Amino acid sequence: MVLRPYNAETDRESTRRIWQEIGWLKDDDDFDSFDRGVAANRSLVGELDGQAECLVQSAPGTLRYLDRDLPLCSVCAVTTSHLARQGGMATQLVARLVAEDALAGAAVQCLGMFDQGFYDRLGFGAGGFDIWAQFDPATLTVGRAFRAPKRLTKEHGEQAHAARVARRRGHGAVTVTAAEPTTCGAFAQKDHAGYGWFDGNTLTHFFWGRFKERYHGPLHIHMMAWSEPEQLLEMLAFLRSLGDQIHAVGMVEPAEIQIQDLLRTPARAERVREKGEFETGYDANVWWQMRMNDVPTCVAACRGVGERLRFNARLTDPVVDHLPPDMPWRGAGGDYVVTVGDESGAEVGFDASLPTLEATINAFTRLWLGVRPASGLAVTDRLSGPRELLERLDGALRLPTPRPNWDL
Repeated sequence: MVLRPYNAETDRESTRRIWQEIGWLKDDDDFDSFDRGVAANRSLVGELDGQAECLVQSAPGTLRYLDRDLPLCSVCAVTTSHLARQGGMATQLVARLVAEDALAGAAVQCLGMFDQGFYDRLGFGAGGFDIWAQFDPATLTVGRAFRAPKRLTKEHGEQAHAARVARRRGHGAVTVTAAEPTTCGAFAQKDHAGYGWFDGNTLTHFFWGRFKERYHGPLHIHMMAWSEPEQLLEMLAFLRSLGDQIHAVGMVEPAEIQIQDLLRTPARAERVREKGEFETGYDANVWWQMRMNDVPTCVAACRGVGERLRFNARLTDPVVDHLPPDMPWRGAGGDYVVTVGDESGAEVGFDASLPTLEATINAFTRLWLGVRPASGLAVTDRLSGPRELLERLDGALRLPTPRPNWDL
């Protein structure tokens, strides 16, 4: 088994084959878009018998933490052929990828998970719930005029990426810097379509998705960007106008917005349409994970509520078990003296006069993000400390629900 950087000249065909074998690429897909996406990312491969059989990729970007942007890398694909499964190759490649991204300055790492458990061994902690709302657009109560949008095609990919970067971002929002995840990912899918509004040549707000069936839908919106509330309302007003033909629209509920507030008789619609093709209602799903790579940088972005709180944080990082011996970055574990208040920070060290919180980097990341409070994590995750410290942390860390708002 050889782990090494991706080489476009020698690995192009074998990495395409990996994605075809697992069903992520079909024979009629745009292979050139796939190649451009791989070349734009930090890409590592695992080799068996002279052929790449595992491909992992990451892309740099930012994480919005309260009102600050932190340097982030997103693990955007972990793909293994049928020949190399269950051999530890993917685990070692992702560990190496995280280490290289950390050395390049990524304070935070994120990914979309196929299931909870696999990436826990690499220090990733589960995120919060995203709400998938499916509703009858005819029941929207957004009674306002709207401008006719323009149809979007794959040629609008660069403009769509710019609109995503400029979108309204709440706590936990992820932005990937390079355009390729948009232009070579979502906007390369032939069975998708979108509508957008322009100010001159600038795409200001749009949605992009797929009609399950063209005549009546449902329409599933997989990407949406807007920077002003009026822009969101304009898109919803347009969707309302489709309600005489499209019977259901599904979308991830925007951060800070509750779709049910904008629907007429939502409970009645749920009862009437229950278990039907155009069923309405809500699903909650945890699909993303994050981990700290740089504890001092991350904690410095935090702002506590109320009293200033100081404690020891004794952190363990499981990723170290999967790193090669010569890797200079050895995870984010260690002893830190943490301050939470108007100005927060973390310094390497230990103060015997302070209470001590013990946690994996997974659980400490979840606490820092506001996924769950300290007292809850002490029940379900690997985090422990004196009861008084946990209760004071519950009071000090009152954060909005983190929402990446990006397909990781």
